[in-house]
This record gives sequence, structure tokens and C-alpha cells, in this order.
Amino acid sequence: MRLGRWICFAACVASAPAYAEEVAVSAPAGQAGQAAIVIARQTGTSIIITDSVIAKRSVTAIRGRFSAQEAVARLARAAGARAVPAGPSGWRLVAAQPVAARPVPTPAPRPAPVASAPPAEEASEIVVIASKRGVTLSDYPGQVEMIDGEDLEFGGVGGTEKITQRVPTVASTYLGSGRNKLFVRGIADSSFTGPTQSTVGQYLGDLRLSYNAPDPDLRLSDLKRVEVLEGPQGTLYGAGSLGGIIRLVPNDPEMGVAGGSAMVGGSATQHGALGADASATANLPLVGDRAALRFTVNLETQGGYIDKPLLGEENVNRTQIYSGRAMARVALSDDWTVDLIGVAQQTDGRDSQYADRDGPPLSRAASVTEGFDTDFAQGQVVLTGQLGDVQFKTSTGVTGQDLEERYDATPPDGSPRLFVQRNDTAMIANETRLWQPIGDRFGWLAGVSYTHNRTSLTRTLGEPNTPGAVTGVTNIIDEFTGYGEGSLRLLDGLVATAGARYTSSRLSGEGEDVAAALAASMAAVTTSRTEDVFLPSASLVATVLPDTALYLRYQEGFRPGGLAIAGDFVTRFRNDRIATFELGARHGHPGSGPFDIAANVAYTRWKDIQADFIDSAGLPSTANIGDGRIWSATIIAGVAVTPALRIDAGFTYNDGKIDEPSALLLARVTPVLDIPNFSGRIEDLPASLLENITEIPNVARFSGRIGFDYRRPVGTDLELTAQGWANYVGRSRLGVGPELGETQGDYLDTGLTVRLGRSDLGVTLGLTNLTDEVGNRFALGTPFAVGRDQITPLRPRTIRIGVDAAF
Repeated sequence: MRLGRWICFAACVASAPAYAEEVAVSAPAGQAGQAAIVIARQTGTSIIITDSVIAKRSVTAIRGRFSAQEAVARLARAAGARAVPAGPSGWRLVAAQPVAARPVPTPAPRPAPVASAPPAEEASEIVVIASKRGVTLSDYPGQVEMIDGEDLEFGGVGGTEKITQRVPTVASTYLGSGRNKLFVRGIADSSFTGPTQSTVGQYLGDLRLSYNAPDPDLRLSDLKRVEVLEGPQGTLYGAGSLGGIIRLVPNDPEMGVAGGSAMVGGSATQHGALGADASATANLPLVGDRAALRFTVNLETQGGYIDKPLLGEENVNRTQIYSGRAMARVALSDDWTVDLIGVAQQTDGRDSQYADRDGPPLSRAASVTEGFDTDFAQGQVVLTGQLGDVQFKTSTGVTGQDLEERYDATPPDGSPRLFVQRNDTAMIANETRLWQPIGDRFGWLAGVSYTHNRTSLTRTLGEPNTPGAVTGVTNIIDEFTGYGEGSLRLLDGLVATAGARYTSSRLSGEGEDVAAALAASMAAVTTSRTEDVFLPSASLVATVLPDTALYLRYQEGFRPGGLAIAGDFVTRFRNDRIATFELGARHGHPGSGPFDIAANVAYTRWKDIQADFIDSAGLPSTANIGDGRIWSATIIAGVAVTPALRIDAGFTYNDGKIDEPSALLLARVTPVLDIPNFSGRIEDLPASLLENITEIPNVARFSGRIGFDYRRPVGTDLELTAQGWANYVGRSRLGVGPELGETQGDYLDTGLTVRLGRSDLGVTLGLTNLTDEVGNRFALGTPFAVGRDQITPLRPRTIRIGVDAAF
């Protein structure tokens, strides 16, 4: 049967329970076809869906104690279908009535033949949405982590920390919500929010959230899932995907369905203040089965826990977050839809969350008020359709992100000084692509994109009430790109893929708050210029055993150059490039089946590394610091210990070195280290100093996690769900060079959440940092020499009680 004609899902067991016997059913929200697999396995029946439209419809979670007939009836109602008996213990879901408008078809996995008794763990193939052309996980040549949206909301809506808790390859700085930098696979550059582009691309749907601004830390509510693809991802995603990409996949509006959910919670932090959160999501039909609106809103206040004795203040670092997202879909025809998407978030950090390394616990001796404020907004228009067997999608978006950060710059025994940095970003982007899924033989993708981004970095320094302007910089980039990728099924179970991306970037900018004479002298530096980059890629995937694949991949990535600040001057930094060879293997279906495992090892060369350092004026600056190499390895596995208990674990290893430092880095290092008669060659440096200078910063050599998911029925209609995790983050260094050589990491973070309730109403109890460990997540609170070494402690032990409801 040909790809895309129909999908059949079936699951049954040899000994089926009686028709009317009630059993515990727990099917998460998702596609109807996936829910059918879960319900069939749990009820010991067979459920067949031959209509791909029904199979792909979104359904809400189905939980409780039901007879098999009632569970199937609930699934049919949720999918807008009708259940027709098929044998003594089976049903077929068919269309309840002719459907006026159906969702836009997406590439369907190759169907498995219907068997009378397939294995209980058999599941539909997972489609990697971030592949941009419907590649199934079995054919995908790379390491990918997927987090279900329901798991992200379990125990309360959160932000990026929900991802770092579950994916061991994702690391972050910890300056505060909306101002952090993310790293994947050991590809890390620096600690500050400067003019360089991030090494990780973040996307909402097909459009990036930002170009060279920090992680906006959006609330992860009402998502279908989050996908993390290890990088580089240069062919499909272009600039700023050196380490990989993180893609947020929102739930689509459902035509003709009215419903929603809400949750509220209150929290208390040991040694700190109280907090609260609330979230609400709704889906509303607008014009029958032709238009629908889906929206989610979130409010959160995180209690502070840092004291400032010099100001007589306690728990100063309270953070408040207000966010919302809305999506309206209009079905123009059976095969064409238009989506209007809007997302906005405002974050107010009353003060920073770092403490003095050697002072009283959870306090710092700063005499000024620090903190941050950030605003993020993005609007998208997305047109999706089908031209015969070819699929089409164009996405256009406008993004604004403003960040203000305040740092203590008071010198030892000096009068109070405050450094304020403002990073204002405006971006317009479009991506348009055509593709045809691989099917039985060949699949392809072709696309073009355009991005215009303007970022202004302005600064002031001085007494809090009378600051003076210091040199800033504006970077402007216009990026034009064409890219393509093709896959050929050489043999049954052997897929070869090749692709390429060509990008032409026009770079320009100017200094901010620079004297006219000085600006004229720097005209040659700030004048516009063009950079052209070609990024090839190739891969091979072989299915060597059932549900077992090996892959080999080569991929490149880059970041464009730009303008940076060095004292009173504006300087250029060049683009940097990365090339990675990767070998990996995986077995099973993540999150289902008795056992699954994925492992890979990669070698990366990084040319002209862009990184931040402290300049001669004591301010953060950016430059190319040399060439380096990175070895990385990842192992992620899961096992069903019992039908009610599943355990998953992950481990990552990174070994990154700057093996060819630039002359600028060596020139910065030697005066500080006061090395007599230094030749200027790295091999002549004392061995005790090599690690301080050459280690890639902010990524631990060893990190790992373990987690569990436990579910069991309680009484007649309740279910107990418990999820727990423990993450170990190994030691790393703050930055490059002696000024940023402080160590950080080497701590254990833990959490546990328990829920008791039905699918439509439940109560949760959560506890984080079970051991109340202080730790040191990030060894920077201010880049200035204030006479105090710094740490960023974990949030102390925090308890949360919440209530959730669905309607």
C-alpha cells in the first residue's frame, strides 16, 4: 500500500479481557492514531483507523477506568469519528459524517501490515517535524530528543528549565529568565549577551525566535512537543545552529471543537519567598469547521531567595513573567490553510540571582539594585498547502525583543557604580519551501529564506542616578539563502541523503554614543560588506535489524561576523564555521516499547571561534579567539520496568579545546599572567595554565540524568501519576582567559511531582531541589572587578501545590 494512501493502527493481545470489564486507561493528548495504539494495548483490543484524516486529528487525554467499549467510544467522540465493531474484540473508526474541511495532510509513515496479534509495543512511526519534510525517526540521520507537551506542563507550566531538566545535551547560563545563552553538544562560546549570534537556533514552528538575542525563555504551555536536534544544522537552518536547534511545536487549533484547560498553583521556597502561577488554554470554533482559534495565557511570580544586607533587603530576586500565545487557523479548502500566530512575553527580574562565593549563604554585598527587564513579541503568517504530491509552506514573521540588564560595577572600597546594558532587536524573516516525502524511493526539499535583523547594544556606566554613556554598537544584517536536500532509498532499509545551503549576508552597522571625530576614523571598520557561505551535508542511514538503525552524518554550520566594542572603539569580528562528523545508532521507539536506546559520537572542528572576553577597560568585548576541536558522545535510553513504571536515563561527554589560539587571545593572556620571556606559542605555556586558557567554556565534560514515570489506577476513576528526575552537571569554566577562569558546576539537581485525579480534574504536589543543595550553576553575576567572587546557587528546596482542570 502506497505512502500517504492510508494509515492503519492495530494492537491486540492473546488473552483479551471481557467486553464490559473496566480497566485503567491512560492515553495522553495527541493524535488519534497514537491514542488508539495506547488504548488498544491497555484494553487488550484491536482498534483500526484506515482514514489518515481521522488518524491525524488531535484528541484530548483519555484517562480513567472504562470498559473497552466505553474507552473506544470516548476516543471516537474526541476524534469526530464513529466506532464500528470489527470482530469479537475490535473496532474500526470511520468518519461520523462527511467533513467539510479537513486538516492539511502531512507526510504519513509507511504503514505496517495489519496482523492478528502484533507485538504490544508496536507503534506508529514518529515523524521528526524539524526535518522540514516529514522524515520519520527511523530514516532520520542524527540525534533527536522529543519531549511531549503534556510532560512539559506536568506539575505547572515552566520555561527552558523544563528542557534542560530532561535533555542532558542542553546547557544554559543562569543570568536569569530571558537573558540566558543556550548550548548543545558542547558548542559553547561565552557567558555574556553581546553581538554574537547564539550557537543554538530556537524556533516556534518554522521561524526563529531571535537572531542574536538571548533565549526569551517562553512559557512552554499548550505545545504538541519540543524537538531538540543536535547540530550543526546548517543545511536546513543556516546561521546560528552550530550546536543544534530547539523547535517548539504548538498544538494546532481544532475545527468545530470547543474546550479548554486551566491550572493554578502556589509555591514556597525554603530560605525565600512565596510564589504563584496560573495558566489557561482554550480552543474555540469561529466559522463552523472552517476556522478556529486556540490561545494560552500564563502568569507566574517566582519567589526570591537572595539577600542584600548592605541595602537591608531580603529575597530581592523575585521574577514576574506574563506571557500569551494565540493561533487562528482558516481552512481555505481541503488542502490549504492560513495560520495567524502571535506570541508575547514580559519578564521583570527585580534583582539578579547571584551570590558571593565566600559570603553568608544566599547573599551578596552589593550596594546597588541590579536585575533585568525583557520584552518579547512575535507575529507570524503561515500559508500551508498541497500541489498534487508536492507540499508547500511559506512563513513570514516580525519579531521584537528588548532586554535591559543592570550590573554592579562598584570598585572595591569605591563609591557605588552601576553598569546598564540595553539590547534592542528587531527582525523580519520569511521562509518558503516545497517538498515531497521520501516514500518508497526518493524525497526532496527546496527552499529560500530572507532575514533582516537589526540589533542595537547601548551602555551607560556611573553613579546610579547620574550614569554616563559609553561606547555601544549597532549591527545590521540582511541574509539571503537558498537550500535543498534530497534522499534516495538505495535499498530497503538504506537511505542516502545529501544537501547544501548557500547564504549571502550583507553586514553593516555603526558605533553608538561615539564622538564624531572618532566615528569618522572608524568608518572603514563599520562600512558594509558581504559574506558568502556554502554549507554541504551528507548522511547515510541503515536499518540493520527491526527497529534498529545506524547512521553516519557530515554537516557544517556558521555564524556571520559583526561589530563589537573594544574600549572606546568599534572593531570587527569574522564569521566562524564548524564541521562535524557523527556516527550514531538507535533502537526502539522512545517513550514506548520495552526498551529504547540512542547513542552517538561526534568530532567537530571549529574555525575562528567567536567569544567574549574582558577588555582593557574591564568591559565585555567580542573577538575571534582561535580554532578548536570538540569530541562529544551521548547515550540516552529508556526501559519499561513494569507496565506502570518506566525509567529513562541519559549521559553526555564533551571534550573541547582551543588548540590554535589567536594572537589576540595570547596577547590578552600573557600580561595578566605575567609570564617572563614568553615566546607567544601555546606549546611554551606552563602546563598548569593551559586548561585555564584553552578549555571551551560553560559546558561540563560529564553530565547525566535519570528519571522515572509511574502511573497506576486508584479506586474506580482516579489515577496516580508520579514523575521524578535527578540531573548531575559536571565541572566547567566560566569563560576564556584568566579573568573568566572561575570554575562552576559539579552539582546535583533533583525534582519530584505527583498527581492524583481524573483526566478532567487533578491535584499535584511538586518538590524541587530535594536535597536543598546550594551548588554553583554559573560563576558570574557581574563582569566587573568588584572584589567578590561570585556563584549562582540553585533555587533552594521549593514545594508547589497545584490544581488542574479540563473542560
